[in-house]
Amino acid sequence: MRWKLKEKITTLLSREKGTIVKPWGGKVTVALVYPNTYFVGMSNLGFHQIYYLLNQRNDTLCERVFLPDREDMEEYGRTNTPIFSLESRRPLRDFDIIAFSVPFENDYLNVLKILKMGNIPLFSNERGKDYPLVIAGGVTSFLNPEPMADFIDLFLIGEGEELVNEFVDCYLKNGSVNRNELFPKLTSVKGVYVPSLYQVTYNEDGSIKSLFPEGKAPKKVKRRWVRDIDSAPTISRILTPDTEFSGMHLVEISRGCGRGCRFCTAGFIYLPPRVRRPEKILESISGQWPVVSGQRGRQTNKVGLVSAAVSDYPFINSLCSPLIAKGMKISVSSLRMDSTTEELIEALKESGHKTMTFAPEAGTERLRNVINKGISEEDVLKSVEMAVSRGILNAKLYFLIGIPTETDEDIEGIVKLTRRIKKNILGLTKEAGRIGTITLSINPFIPKPWTPFQWCPMEGTRSLNNKLKHIKDSLRKEGNIEVIHENPRDSYLQTLLSRGDRRVGKIIRATLDSGNWSRGVRESQMDTDFYVYRMMGRDEILPWDFIDHGVEKIYLWKEYERALKGQFTPPCNPPKCHRCGVC
Repeated sequence: MRWKLKEKITTLLSREKGTIVKPWGGKVTVALVYPNTYFVGMSNLGFHQIYYLLNQRNDTLCERVFLPDREDMEEYGRTNTPIFSLESRRPLRDFDIIAFSVPFENDYLNVLKILKMGNIPLFSNERGKDYPLVIAGGVTSFLNPEPMADFIDLFLIGEGEELVNEFVDCYLKNGSVNRNELFPKLTSVKGVYVPSLYQVTYNEDGSIKSLFPEGKAPKKVKRRWVRDIDSAPTISRILTPDTEFSGMHLVEISRGCGRGCRFCTAGFIYLPPRVRRPEKILESISGQWPVVSGQRGRQTNKVGLVSAAVSDYPFINSLCSPLIAKGMKISVSSLRMDSTTEELIEALKESGHKTMTFAPEAGTERLRNVINKGISEEDVLKSVEMAVSRGILNAKLYFLIGIPTETDEDIEGIVKLTRRIKKNILGLTKEAGRIGTITLSINPFIPKPWTPFQWCPMEGTRSLNNKLKHIKDSLRKEGNIEVIHENPRDSYLQTLLSRGDRRVGKIIRATLDSGNWSRGVRESQMDTDFYVYRMMGRDEILPWDFIDHGVEKIYLWKEYERALKGQFTPPCNPPKCHRCGVC
């Protein structure tokens, strides 16, 4: 190990609070890998949770591995140093299990980079008994793991709190047998998916003809989920200033969402929605008065509330009041515009918020009905005015373009709504002598598995670019309005990786060799438009159909038909609601 790389790790660890370091020997060793940089990975609450859960076991040791920063990548290559863990600086090959946590499809390529840097064969069928078991979990695993099926030995489908201990127990019981014997034994754990135990055949048109398991592997892999969410506190386990949420203590206040927005995976793969009791949340962070960061001599009192929609949390006022009373500053992600309260806005103002983030998603009420957003233009204006009237002058608004049934009028609706918001903000801030800014974040719609729009194609990149150009040109002369957006070509890639089957792995492998996605696609000689621009059939076998989330496929199709008619579906109300099949 070269001194420059070791020094970097030593510095990172010295600035952390909550690091767990265990002695090696007599334990199952797990390298928990986030396929992106430390700065990004340590911002992920799920990564914290698995690290903590594994290390609570006396028979297990878990250490972290991240994709090196760009300058460190060059040092690894120049010195031919195998990638190593933070806590003990052990190379990846020394561990029994390499566990990837992959929340984003765009990080698939980084998974291969890390395996290569660890001198681990990329393909599962090339690894013998002398290599670690390579597993993966995270959101992408229970959306659609198939593009990575050739590289990962097995996937854990579902929420880690419910699954990880049972999996480790089974591994400890059977870990001494060879891989061919081990894989079938591990499938006895509900939620374990071993791709090599499933055979896929294809029709002449390229669609899937069949996917069937071998031996005792289950035909359907059941997604695991935590029923009593209060039994599994999900909070920051390590505090560090070297991350996006510098020194902030993150806490999950609810999981899942019952709103049923038809483009959003969180509204379906995390069903039923579960809410933590405020007293349990406060108890889980009671040792953080104030929160002590890893930067010695410095204290912070920031708490980040994590949820699909923080303002939907039914006890939000009961939670914020004691936090503010303790001198804590509260941070939240995006808020729903029909559930934001004056009390929550006031708490955010006291916490020093300068910008409020909302997600209207569409510029017209017609299109918001199509996506089942459930908010009116008056909801939008009221929530922005509520924030501005309390001195939070800046607004960030998220919109989608390329939504099914979208028209030019809907695109123009984004422009008109933005102008109306600006007019209202100017009217409220004129006397204060300060003018707020509006930032529009505009992103192409990406059809995701396990949503009512999973069958839909993505809109063409040329059309999307024309829509972006219209919005930017229309607002260019408007002061205090900024438009930012994702490149439609990047959205094309994400759609490919989201809706792809295991043949797409060929593209990921080719990209690793070529160093560029465009070249990787060309060298694979695959028709990527087949996955991105094709309307899938209602009765077609989809790459992810082997997963059982409890949500019935026919329910998703009916929701798609309701979308085409612009019909709104009310939020689910568990356990009384039984329409989707989960409850």
